[in-house]
Amino acid sequence: MKSNHTKLTIMGHVPLPALFIMLSLLLLLLMGIAIGVGSVSISQSTVWSVIGHKLSITNTLPNWSMGRENIIWAVRLPRTLLAAMVGAALAIVGAALQSVTRNPLADPHLLGVSSGAALGAIIALLHTGMILGVVTVPVFAFLGALLAMFLVLAVANFSSAHSAGRLILAGVAVAFVLTALGNLFIFMGDHRSSHTVIFWMLGGLGLAQWGQLWFPLVTLLLGSGYLIYNARYLNAMTLGDESASTLGVPVERFRLIVIVVCALLTGAAVAFSGVIGFVGLMVPHIVRLLVGGDYRKVLPLSALVGALFLVTADIASRVLIPPEDMPIGIITGLVGGIAFVFLMRQKRNVSL
Repeated sequence: MKSNHTKLTIMGHVPLPALFIMLSLLLLLLMGIAIGVGSVSISQSTVWSVIGHKLSITNTLPNWSMGRENIIWAVRLPRTLLAAMVGAALAIVGAALQSVTRNPLADPHLLGVSSGAALGAIIALLHTGMILGVVTVPVFAFLGALLAMFLVLAVANFSSAHSAGRLILAGVAVAFVLTALGNLFIFMGDHRSSHTVIFWMLGGLGLAQWGQLWFPLVTLLLGSGYLIYNARYLNAMTLGDESASTLGVPVERFRLIVIVVCALLTGAAVAFSGVIGFVGLMVPHIVRLLVGGDYRKVLPLSALVGALFLVTADIASRVLIPPEDMPIGIITGLVGGIAFVFLMRQKRNVSL
């Protein structure tokens, strides 16, 4: 059965607004749980009372300690919000890349984009003295992601009519090279700082701070806004360059802009969370099973499901080996690796 993202859906009878509301409520529930779990367990009533009090939504008199208030407001809430933003960004990037490359296995991790962003972030953290201030790491991560994407397209010779299937191999090759370069820069850097960078590379959200959340938030809103606004172009791109051009899509220019937007989103995600793989691979496929292949539905729901997935992974990272925080990249790697094998098995019989 061939489907350029046109499959039978398992929830086709559920109206999109209702599905969106249900998933949004589930996300709020999971975010509350994420804020409550950890080395210090905090009840849900306290979690929401503190948040309501800090936002001046409720007039509840504080009946909790300042320590718990600080844990909720200064540590866990920024971390949980960052998890949701990173998950949304990586998922929407995966969906967009799968359209413009016409490759169902396209993903910022598999295409080497995350490795490029990580290389840029490593250089910024260890070898620049943070010359641009708080935006140094995101800017370098964006440049690294952009470099990686163009390297992959060049290696795969994407102008060739049959090169879409070679993108994954090119991405793996570029990822290996960029990862090796990143390890070299870590080896050459300050050894005390290197330990922090190595842990960060495994994927972690523990360094989230209120003062830094504006950058991933702004990039997510701008990047996802552009992609959702041009969802009909992404629908056309899945049909092939000639068909898309016939439908009025400026194919080469649009693909270039999407690549830049995806690099920006990936760079922002990696800069603040490290390398987190497979979110962009799994989530769009799950969403297509729910609502079909229309990118006007796929993109916003991918962002929402991506946020759900990474918040859930963050919860797992804190409860599996208490009181330690397992790097979240380990969780997503395990789940994503299994999902990747499943997709490869499906690809033998189904044209994804």
